[in-house]
Amino acid sequence: MSAELSQPVPRPGILDIAAYVPGKEHVDGVAKVYKLSSNETPLGPSPKAIEAFGTAASHLEIYPDGQAIALRQAIADVHGLNIANIMCGNGSDELLGLLCHVYLGAGDEAIITEHGFLVYKIQIMGAGATPVTVKEKDCAVDVDAILAAVTPKTKMVFIANPGNPTGTYVPVAEIRRLQAGLPKHVLLVLDAAYAEYVRKNDYEAGLELVSGNRNVVMTRTFSKVYGLAALRVGWMYGPAAVIDALNRVRGPFNMSAPAIAAGAAAIRDQAFVEKAVAHNTLWMEKLVTTFTSLGLTVTPSVTNFILIHFPDQDGKRATDADEFLSRRGYILRAVRGYGFPNALRMTVGSEEANLGVIDALTEFMGQA
Repeated sequence: MSAELSQPVPRPGILDIAAYVPGKEHVDGVAKVYKLSSNETPLGPSPKAIEAFGTAASHLEIYPDGQAIALRQAIADVHGLNIANIMCGNGSDELLGLLCHVYLGAGDEAIITEHGFLVYKIQIMGAGATPVTVKEKDCAVDVDAILAAVTPKTKMVFIANPGNPTGTYVPVAEIRRLQAGLPKHVLLVLDAAYAEYVRKNDYEAGLELVSGNRNVVMTRTFSKVYGLAALRVGWMYGPAAVIDALNRVRGPFNMSAPAIAAGAAAIRDQAFVEKAVAHNTLWMEKLVTTFTSLGLTVTPSVTNFILIHFPDQDGKRATDADEFLSRRGYILRAVRGYGFPNALRMTVGSEEANLGVIDALTEFMGQA
């Protein structure tokens, strides 16, 4: 007989998972802080989304639409998609978790890249599968490295495109080459959380690939350019068979009514989106130019954040810069956990925040 346990015990592998640690929000002793660690839009949500949220909040006694039809229809209208191939969730994180829950199990492998979103590894391990990490090349996804890592145990491949925290992207031709090289039963997950910011002719978020294949899904979020991070709104576009499988285990009311209403209003207000993208494009150029002139290295980014690499010398490393900036109320994201021990990720913020970081880093680098 086995010894009697003294308490409930998680199944094997759960306690091996390192919990996700979000960017810090506060600095002790600093009254006013500028949070530039979570890639939130400085423009906030569309006024139309705020209005829709308020209207929905007056009926909190009623269950939300379990099918999120208003939100799915808005997404379908804006992107020209079939509503039946759209699933919405409590942030794209929930959808990534559902994919792992449904398609992975003990003995399976899922491929991630060395600088990919940490949630992928967490969800893979949570499903009892094994994450296989492949190297990137110059802070960008390496398609050949992924294909070389495929084994008979491979069931999924996760790619953040654009990448986080790198800000780099994979051209659509390379994504097509990757999909063509994968076995037909391997699911390719394209996480396009920052797609709205990309202004490159050779980029495609994944809509075309999903439409033409049975083993590709694309996830998106309303937490970035749409400014609805607090509401947790995400969506996925996928083949009918994948949507059907996930719907069988998805919570019946996995989104709140205010989130559904605000999301639908936000995506229909594309004029506000363009305003946010224009602000980002303007300041991205200014920040990169300035930081480069200070002697810092910046990874080229197509998103709303930049990865800043610091000199490997005493007093000038990323940890020194992080402390220096924090004392002045500027919170950037340390990315050691993503494989960049000497870099910080900075969200493109408001004009006031951006100018403040420029002044602070100019002083930090001894050029004030």
